[in-house]
Amino acid sequence: MFQGPVRPAHAEVMTELKAAQRRTWASGDYAKIAGAMPLMGELLCEDIDLRGGERVLDVATGSGNTALSAARRHCVVTGIDYVPALVERARVRAAAEQLTVTFQVGDAEELPFADGAFDVVLSTIGVMFAPDQRQAADELVRVCRPGGRLGLTNWTAGGFAGQVFELYARYVPPPKDLPSPMVWGEEAGLAELLGDHVREVRASTLDQVFRYPSVASYVEGFRAYFGPTITTFGGLPPEGQERLAAELTELVSSFNTATDGTLVLPAEYLRYRAVRR
Repeated sequence: MFQGPVRPAHAEVMTELKAAQRRTWASGDYAKIAGAMPLMGELLCEDIDLRGGERVLDVATGSGNTALSAARRHCVVTGIDYVPALVERARVRAAAEQLTVTFQVGDAEELPFADGAFDVVLSTIGVMFAPDQRQAADELVRVCRPGGRLGLTNWTAGGFAGQVFELYARYVPPPKDLPSPMVWGEEAGLAELLGDHVREVRASTLDQVFRYPSVASYVEGFRAYFGPTITTFGGLPPEGQERLAAELTELVSSFNTATDGTLVLPAEYLRYRAVRR
């Protein structure tokens, strides 16, 4: 149920939240997780109808999936993320593919670009985790030129990823001032955040399908590489970790559509496109 975006009450709370988030996303190796999701960026670039030569910004780029997808379409691409290690991984990937992308460290809530600097502003499972949702949304709009396009993909609350984050929150409750990132995965939430700044809105739900050799290999991989999973388990005593592992395994199994012992796991997300007024 959409409850509207919430702004953390105090600047010091915001600073602490961001520092904690950076530590979380810098732990493990998110690039190994994102490596299973290149299709999300490719499909977003197709849906947004990129044209060669357009100036494209990928906000919260992570290890660069969507930025690289835009670069493959001969756009002038910038990717920004506040985790330096992920930015460096994105640079390595761009070099390996001989793609020209400008990657830099920066905050989605304080984008270091002029008003209207980009024709297209994108974010794939990234900006939704910004603590100050209103500020992040305002920044997306600000750096997109009038008539430019915004394209977002965000996990939905009812899909697999949303259920995983809900599970983690039961074991290690987030700070009370931290709004749910799943606001970005509902059309009503995005309407509240972007409001009259956009027109010609189009939204649809799709599935990111994870494919692993088994349920156990998925759980083991996320415990080893996915920052939020690592942080949640790390905040629990051994008996709590055992209970969480059992519940996570049960949740993954409940979404598994494979019947041959492997894992085929659809995770629902919202894909959103709009034109900047």
